[in-house]
Amino acid sequence: MKNVLNINYERFKLKNNLDVVLYKDESLPIVAVNLWYKVGSANEKPGKTGLAHLFEHMMFQGSEHVPKEMHFRYIQEAGGTLNGSTSIDRTNYYESVPKTALEMVLWLESDRMGFFLPALTQEKLDNQKGVVANERRQNYENQPYGLAWEKLFAALYPPEYPYYWPTIGWMQDIQSYTLEDVRNFFETFYSPQNASLVIGGNFDPAEAKELVESYFAEIPNNAKVPALNVPFPVLNETKKIIHEDNVQLPRIYLAWISDKLYGPDDAALDILSDILTGTKSSRIYKSLLFDKQIAQDVNSFQYSARLNGSFIISSTPKPGIELHTIREEIFKQIQGVVENGVTEEELKRSVNSFKSSYIYSLQNLNNLVDQINNYTCHLDEPNSFLYDIGRYEAVTTEDVVNAAEKYLNTNFVELNIVPKK
Repeated sequence: MKNVLNINYERFKLKNNLDVVLYKDESLPIVAVNLWYKVGSANEKPGKTGLAHLFEHMMFQGSEHVPKEMHFRYIQEAGGTLNGSTSIDRTNYYESVPKTALEMVLWLESDRMGFFLPALTQEKLDNQKGVVANERRQNYENQPYGLAWEKLFAALYPPEYPYYWPTIGWMQDIQSYTLEDVRNFFETFYSPQNASLVIGGNFDPAEAKELVESYFAEIPNNAKVPALNVPFPVLNETKKIIHEDNVQLPRIYLAWISDKLYGPDDAALDILSDILTGTKSSRIYKSLLFDKQIAQDVNSFQYSARLNGSFIISSTPKPGIELHTIREEIFKQIQGVVENGVTEEELKRSVNSFKSSYIYSLQNLNNLVDQINNYTCHLDEPNSFLYDIGRYEAVTTEDVVNAAEKYLNTNFVELNIVPKK
């Protein structure tokens, strides 16, 4: 693949404000289409949670000119792949097809952007409400430790904060959706001005531009997207939650409110996470699993989102080991970073690890095109690869220590998931 960290691209906007980025690479035999709608669970309201995730399902149920389930069939019969995903900040639909199928993909995406509502029926809604409810049961309620994420976030944030509820939504909300709820949500958020379309791979940019104009330009832009103006959250006290679950071993989770995506401390927190638990020689991993041999796993990560982030550590102790023993050792290692710092060798290894995994991920066209859309939506510059990797190269040992002290020496949430009695 060509120099993937410094791409050439063409960017333009249609008269309805659809943001479009074209990235050509003739070395590939395929073309990828990636469409972001700037709506996630953060854009929902209490009592109507999970609508963004519901739309990830509903948008495959057909539109005015595309029969139900045919979106999948058309793409797969053309030799392509497709899927969608929802986060707290965005909803994403993506396809990868032979270049001869590009027009078909653009037709499919434009039809559900512009002509979804005429094909919406109560039967389709009821069907997908059932699918999502079952997904919640299988992946959350009946999955060991499956409720950990939503319990952490519900403790980190007040009930009115946009990250308080889970992306999939609360079960009572899922079961209460009406056709009016779905129509209102679509009309508010699923419009050209609230979307970003990236086309990457082997295609003719002039032809692609004509196709985009032809299929998308006449879609009206009626949405009035409400802004998310909320203050940075503050956790006023340390909280401890004990949740009984159908598990054989207990597990501890620790969560702090941290810096947002692309914030000044975001990269340093990523590196801190790697220094703590990223490898067998990392601080907490080595202590818990090798030196003391009291845990069978430990993980940490900086979850970066648009409004703010969260830093999370989790660990499952070995049988017979109490959770407070794990907790004490985790905080001992964090305090060791704060008081004694980290070494240049640790920093260099971590930075190199991030760079290699990042560059490797971009060898996949779908990942690359999705990253272009990420940069377009969050940084307003599709070619932000060198900037992004430069954030990690600029981190110093002092930055890592300061991040640990600033974010991990504050109030936190401790969640203990324990076997049911």
